[in-house]
Amino acid sequence: MKKVAIIMGSDSDLPVAEKAAGKLAEFGVPCEVHIFSAHRTPDAARTFALGARDAGFGAVIAAAGMAAHLAGAIAANTTLPVVGIPLKSKNLDGVDALLSTVQMPSGIPVATVGIDGAVNAALLCVEILAVSDQALAEKLAAYRAAETQKVLAKNAAVEERFNH
Repeated sequence: MKKVAIIMGSDSDLPVAEKAAGKLAEFGVPCEVHIFSAHRTPDAARTFALGARDAGFGAVIAAAGMAAHLAGAIAANTTLPVVGIPLKSKNLDGVDALLSTVQMPSGIPVATVGIDGAVNAALLCVEILAVSDQALAEKLAAYRAAETQKVLAKNAAVEERFNH
């Protein structure tokens, strides 16, 4: 099975990255977590991205805040799917990171999830890998069915309480 790289710009981003790693673990998808900065370690980020396919990765998650150039810097140096997680910041609540991550130039796509959307980033990577992995596709279908049942159970509880 291909693995997923989770790259963050700083160790302060670890609480969000851990959510992505945890969701990938639920599906049995191996991952590696790294800190590379598009601005402070551009050569290391580029080297990682250039070798990611040969290292057995099937997708990359890049989490960054503020100027949030990490996902674009990674995507510029790999043909693997890159999923960007814009991170919430003190000054602009992550809107700056969202706009930086989603506004990639034509030819360098980055799939972008919501601000601090680590779980959706992981699930999108699972979906990408499940295209060519039937067992993973079945796990994903079971996950979706379980999530449906959770919502229906909550609905039943609300209906019982309010709809007499």
